[in-house]
Amino acid sequence: MSINSDSHAVLIASSTDDEALVDEVADDIDRPVRTVTSSEACRRLLEDGTEQFPVVVVCARDESWVRSMLETLTDGFDRRRTIVVSPKGSDRIATAAIRGGADDYVPASSLGAIDDRVETHWERALEDTGSPRPVTTAAELLATTLPDEVFVIGADGTYLDANVRPDAADLYTIASTEFVGQTLWNAFPDPQANRLHEAVTAALENDAIEHVEYETNTTEGVRLYEARVAPIDLRSADQRAVIWLARDVTERANREEALRQRRDQLELLNRINAVVRRIIETLVEAPTQSAVEDAVCEQLVASDLYCGAWISRPSGNDDVVYQTGCGDVESYLERIQEIDLDADPDRPIVRAMRESSIQSSNNLSERSSLPNPLKEAAREHGIESALAVPLAHGDSVYGVLTVLARRADAFGEREEDAFRLLGETIGFAINAIKNRRLLFADSVTVLEFRIGGGDSFSFDLSEQYDCTCTLEWSGATAAGRTYQYVTVEGLDGTTVHDEATAHPTVEECRLIHDGDDQATIEIRLSESAVRTLTGYGATVRDVIVEDGVGHLTAEVSRETDTREMVEAMKRIYTQTELVSKREADRPVMTARDRRNRIADRLTDRQLTALRLGYYGGYFDWPRGSTGEEIAESMGIAAPTMHQHLRRGLQEILRDFFDEDGTD
Repeated sequence: MSINSDSHAVLIASSTDDEALVDEVADDIDRPVRTVTSSEACRRLLEDGTEQFPVVVVCARDESWVRSMLETLTDGFDRRRTIVVSPKGSDRIATAAIRGGADDYVPASSLGAIDDRVETHWERALEDTGSPRPVTTAAELLATTLPDEVFVIGADGTYLDANVRPDAADLYTIASTEFVGQTLWNAFPDPQANRLHEAVTAALENDAIEHVEYETNTTEGVRLYEARVAPIDLRSADQRAVIWLARDVTERANREEALRQRRDQLELLNRINAVVRRIIETLVEAPTQSAVEDAVCEQLVASDLYCGAWISRPSGNDDVVYQTGCGDVESYLERIQEIDLDADPDRPIVRAMRESSIQSSNNLSERSSLPNPLKEAAREHGIESALAVPLAHGDSVYGVLTVLARRADAFGEREEDAFRLLGETIGFAINAIKNRRLLFADSVTVLEFRIGGGDSFSFDLSEQYDCTCTLEWSGATAAGRTYQYVTVEGLDGTTVHDEATAHPTVEECRLIHDGDDQATIEIRLSESAVRTLTGYGATVRDVIVEDGVGHLTAEVSRETDTREMVEAMKRIYTQTELVSKREADRPVMTARDRRNRIADRLTDRQLTALRLGYYGGYFDWPRGSTGEEIAESMGIAAPTMHQHLRRGLQEILRDFFDEDGTD
């Protein structure tokens, strides 16, 4: 086709749905333009021959419309340079453009360069001799418009052309510049090459786009590619071929896999939390520690998350003994009861008991430290993971819950958090049961301990200064901090405070009462035998330390395992000795008896001040009566009224707090 450069224009062919795109393209082209909106109109214009159109721009959002228009342009007419423009990037439209013989493809995101593209093809059209276009046009065209590696592959699996991006990873088998002339079998292992060649054959036989995913080893590791395989007609080749668009989707696949794992983990965690919540709900009604332990194990194995659960307790001989368990791992539970659980100090259950911390184990059947009978039982039942959870409250560890699972990754960080909460809740429930049992008991067991010294403030102070330390009260705040109020006789307050501040076992101290020969101090200790005993449900009645030796009296319920308490005490003070154990009846006192006892200790003025203050609203907020008004009613001065009021309150509080000695 001879082109007169003075009598031609750019032809824009589009569907009626793309008027906005046509206007934008026409505005960007710095040459005369003509537009048509159908294949018939395009054919009539070309047949007329009045105008010549070296470049035709096809604007469309539908691949079938692109194919129809390109067929019209090549049906009996001399070849023209054609550019396909899509309102959005589409590999389907790009492939349709190549299969239809287009010279270029421009997505809407690159419309700013449309004029440059038109000028480039305009100049080529003026120089065009009518020679057939080389096969590289297809690869070059797609490589500049889509984020893919582009190959032209013949029906026999030979690479006819390749356009690989500079930043793409190389295969270990073929460098990116050496594909042409190689085959699929040169690039990939035979089984994989056969599968990829099947996609080439299917695309050619069905004359349709095929999709295939494949992994391959590259210089950047294993990468996952997603390929779209489209048949094309080559005018310069002796065989049919396909365009192979290979997109690296490794990062996308990794993100999708991470999201799947995240979703699965959240679903699993929700199921675990649901099991934990059900267990916690059952603890409220459990009457004994054994009932708590049985309920916990049964609830855990009732779900399909865990195949077994068992609980061990510390014994009076400082051993760890099996208590209860259940699950479809009978032989494993039988072996547990037969072996010495604490023979190895590094065994997870022993560490959980000793350190009061969660211990997890994976690949149980392969652990060299696991006794052979347990290892064989783990293989038999397919047990892969175990978690040892201390059942603790405060300083007291009542046992260890061990949970078994057939999943290799059953106990991650979040699962451990859920079981940590469960262990603390079980410990709290056991502690409450012990305290409740003591609270409602008609008779108690009185234990007297002798502690022959220890690394503690009271022991060191009494031995160094020949003084006596008496525990007035010990209890915990809502934040879980345990404080003790200790009265020291035979030493001034300043010395007591200075020694407490310097002692390594004292974390906090405050001087409450200062005297020349007596002082009361508030202290918080890092370790405390009193705190340990209360954790086992004991009520501490009396603690006196003289000459570095302590004497402690406590009450426990008759069902309490005293050997367990002695061992717990020895873990803090090794020279602990149980010197006395006796039963004592607890007198029953009604509310009226208590009121009468308090009233007997109050003076008339103290009782009157309390009554007038209570009924007159002195203790309300805001106050219904002032101190002056109460004093006027009594006919005494306000300071005197306050003195009677405080002493009366002190008697009431003494009866309340000194009754038990501890909270």
